[in-house]
Amino acid sequence: MAAKRRARPHSGPDPIQLNEAEVLEILTAGRMEEQGLLPYSSNHSFLVTVTHQQCTLPAVYKPRRGESPLWDFEWGSLCLRETAAYLVSHGLGWRLVPPTVLREGTRGLGSVQFYVDNDENEHYFTVQADARYAQSLRQLALFDFVINNADRKSGHCLIGTDGRLWAIDHGVCFHSEYKLRTVIWEFSGQPIEEELLAGLQRLEAQLTDMNTPLAQSLCQLLNDEERAAMLERLRLLLHTRTFPEPSPFRRNYPWPPI
Repeated sequence: MAAKRRARPHSGPDPIQLNEAEVLEILTAGRMEEQGLLPYSSNHSFLVTVTHQQCTLPAVYKPRRGESPLWDFEWGSLCLRETAAYLVSHGLGWRLVPPTVLREGTRGLGSVQFYVDNDENEHYFTVQADARYAQSLRQLALFDFVINNADRKSGHCLIGTDGRLWAIDHGVCFHSEYKLRTVIWEFSGQPIEEELLAGLQRLEAQLTDMNTPLAQSLCQLLNDEERAAMLERLRLLLHTRTFPEPSPFRRNYPWPPI
């Protein structure tokens, strides 16, 4: 589900000065204007601006009706999965996925994700050995296992102008059957650090208490089998306390890898 990010318009205050809650409010309540269709995407993805209270942010809008049918994912569910991935990232406390909301837009219901201004020459393969991103990549390897990401390409890892690593394109995640395909396998079999285990435990607590905002939101985005399978994968990590390893009986890498 690749969608290569191009140069974006800019207006209003610097988004870096806004906190996450403010970005979410703008994405949810703002007036949306289309700027153009993003190229190289399997599904319709639009670069948009969202304006609220004199603040304008760039975003990527993926309308439900622009989704291409897939044999293994229910049609119309990809935008829901994009939104769920952000919520799980937020629940972990790792801030891997840019702020994302589900809302009505210019072409109907869809996911709207804050556009990360990034260096197009940088991606997972170019920063793999960079110590500055070691912790983020370890988080991402665990995150992808929890959400059962079927398409973690190198180009789905962005290096923002803020110097952070961001993960995008999560439309084919959360299937109840194991479908993990990723380029990030270098941590396989290694022990999970206590700090990362704490994030996984924090997520488990939120998923098992159905009164939490995260659990209630995911009930609207994923079906019962998908939520149960995610909790099972999460508990497996907490039980083994090791990074997942590629299966010898499955295709473990996406294609193309970038």
